[in-house]
Amino acid sequence: MTETATPTPPDGFELAANRGAFAIHNGPFYYETASAEGARQAFFAEARHTNGYGLVHGGMISAFLDGTMSQAVRRATGKSGVTVQFSLSYLHMARPGEWLISEAKVVRSTRDIVFVEGRVVVGDLDVVRASAVFKLMHDRNG
Repeated sequence: MTETATPTPPDGFELAANRGAFAIHNGPFYYETASAEGARQAFFAEARHTNGYGLVHGGMISAFLDGTMSQAVRRATGKSGVTVQFSLSYLHMARPGEWLISEAKVVRSTRDIVFVEGRVVVGDLDVVRASAVFKLMHDRNG
């Protein structure tokens, strides 16, 4: 199946640059620049993102949300973090041709550990809700 061009992203979202190979392969991803708290990202689901049932693959959705949660950590702490725990509940299906929007915010932060909550929505429907724990990456001196 031939993919079509990605439609215009939702208002307030811009193309995310400087992404890793995984995100480049699975994107394009967009981020919201005006997020006052936390982070918001979006991607347009295509056939290549689906499972055998023709629905957006759960692994794709979880990887997408994990990236948004990581961005929320960076915005809140100024440091990168690595995921050490990720718990997620699938609540609804997503299909090709839909925009998936993820939202994440830090709910607690210590010197080394950050707790984050997030969700992915399609329109008004919660597709996924999740919580995660990130370990902050410090330089050797800190």
